[in-house]
Amino acid sequence: MTILPLNPTENASLESLAAFFGHCRAAARADGRAKLASITVAVDALDPLAVLESIYEPAELHFFAEHPKLETALAGAEAVLAFEASGPGRFAAVQAWVDETLRHTVAVGSLEAPFGGPHFFTSFTFLDAVEPGEVFPSARVFVPRWQVARAGDLTTAVANVVVAPDVDLAALTERVWRAHRTFSEFTYKRVSTVASAPDTSGGTISAKEIGNYPVAVADALRRIERGDFQKIVLARAKDLSLQHALHPLRVLNDLRQRFPACYSFSIGDGRGRSFIGASPERLVRVSRGRLETEALAGSARRGASASEDAALAHALLRSEKDLREQRLVLESIARRLAPLGVEVDLNVRPGLRRLANVQHLSTPIQAVLPSGVRLLDALAVLHPTPAVGGSPREAVLDQIRELEGFPRGLYAGALGWLNARDGGEFFVGIRSALIDGSHARVYAGAGIVAGSTPEQEFAETELKFDALLAGLRRGRVDAD
Repeated sequence: MTILPLNPTENASLESLAAFFGHCRAAARADGRAKLASITVAVDALDPLAVLESIYEPAELHFFAEHPKLETALAGAEAVLAFEASGPGRFAAVQAWVDETLRHTVAVGSLEAPFGGPHFFTSFTFLDAVEPGEVFPSARVFVPRWQVARAGDLTTAVANVVVAPDVDLAALTERVWRAHRTFSEFTYKRVSTVASAPDTSGGTISAKEIGNYPVAVADALRRIERGDFQKIVLARAKDLSLQHALHPLRVLNDLRQRFPACYSFSIGDGRGRSFIGASPERLVRVSRGRLETEALAGSARRGASASEDAALAHALLRSEKDLREQRLVLESIARRLAPLGVEVDLNVRPGLRRLANVQHLSTPIQAVLPSGVRLLDALAVLHPTPAVGGSPREAVLDQIRELEGFPRGLYAGALGWLNARDGGEFFVGIRSALIDGSHARVYAGAGIVAGSTPEQEFAETELKFDALLAGLRRGRVDAD
């Protein structure tokens, strides 16, 4: 990436912006290859989700992720560049495309600001390949036309445009100048609100269960007993039909408010469908050469009182079944990272991750990333973790599809972003739903190990469904 020592928006003039694009066009003409021009500016405080909602276009790709507890949020939409890949080499293919794009990128502005510079929004499905008719490709990465991000009290806006050798310089400059003025003085679109939630007992939502979960769990337990594998994660899916169309970002707004310790997210397919959710699980983060991940497994509900909540937490921390499940995840992560030269401390005892409606066993993992090893290298060996797949991984992947009876798509997939400094973050697409107008498919899963029971795992998934169903009740589209 070429970084120019100037900021074309500092003097707030069309002339300075035209000069920057003139430089980009000259570079494009010199090597016969279009350039990605990226401009980062600091702007007044903005809510990225509100910005995305205000200019939301169902026919455009979009990406949103927020972690309210960490005070970070990131939104981008309207792809100027995009790439898809499939198969076991999809992570390497995405990395190669990102590298090639950056070799032909010219960037200016506040690049050292949080979320400064071009970002690559990326989604990987649970499996390496997808089945005919699935909504999302097995790997997609795109560069947005615009990006708004918040880190604490700081907000940055990024504009990305492709500058071809024969671009109309005046028209391009005028278009980007208008966008710059829009984000400098952004006015949120007024959207209608729903005064009260529909009464689901009156038939507002009809649900159809996919498959037979208790039977699948019982079958998995028999396979564990005969030694096929030690753990398998089985998900449930429900197809919902509603009497009202859903706005994915309004459903998401409800989730982010009720689950501030989770990653609230929305991934748009550019055809009006969105994969949304509130995930508690970070998959991997890389910043300044350090890798962060976690082992998350073992669950219990939250109590109605402080005493009940503490008793449930106490029992979870001493549950032989849940501790064994959590240990399998930790050991698998360590095995996967070892060939990359990443060392994981296996002596750390798990703690609790408490969410609004459920609590989990969690062991945070931090390590130095060896020279030459990049975020997608780590992601390729970690995904899918035993927390959403099972152990041994190779033994369970084919059996998951057989037992569940539906393709997962982005459910339990890897969702996140890469920046231009070899950093980025990915989380796991769980506690999620695929929204398509007045229809939705909701997902929830649980880990099956020796000692599990069909009744116990069914109850755990019902608890996880509750969070999504509440958001769906509040997310209808009304006339603006």
